[in-house]
Amino acid sequence: MHITLIEDEKLCEPLKQGNIMKMTKVLKPAEVQRDWILIDAEGKTFGRILTDVASILRGKHKPSFTPNVDCGDYVVIINAEKAKFSGVKLEEKEYFTHSGYFGSTKSKKLDDMLENHTEKLYKLAVRGMLPKTTLGRAMLKKLKVYAGAEHPHTAQINKEA
Repeated sequence: MHITLIEDEKLCEPLKQGNIMKMTKVLKPAEVQRDWILIDAEGKTFGRILTDVASILRGKHKPSFTPNVDCGDYVVIINAEKAKFSGVKLEEKEYFTHSGYFGSTKSKKLDDMLENHTEKLYKLAVRGMLPKTTLGRAMLKKLKVYAGAEHPHTAQINKEA
């Protein structure tokens, strides 16, 4: 074992004054503070809403963001069926599903999904923006989508976006 003594005064000065290097704080799962954020989708563009939602679910809007910890907030989207779409997406965009068997590919149009499966449409779109891991699945569970203006989370909501 080799020990080197520092005898130069300029090198020892930061150590004498008690200056310590500032370290980045790493958030632990038990230290996470979660909020409930309400987003009204009426009149807003579908994709722009979802990018903000994905960022909030990950926790990137917080100064204590840690990539390997689920530090995001809960998000409640109301009036989901009243979001705007640009161009001809409502008529032409399709979502495909495949069960794994030959010839089992099925497709649904965007306007059909918006009308019949609004919650599934939003979750499907946000899922593509989150990590494809167990952490990403846990983040997606904090998303609550409601087609109308009514929601059962009035007690938890304390912020509006």
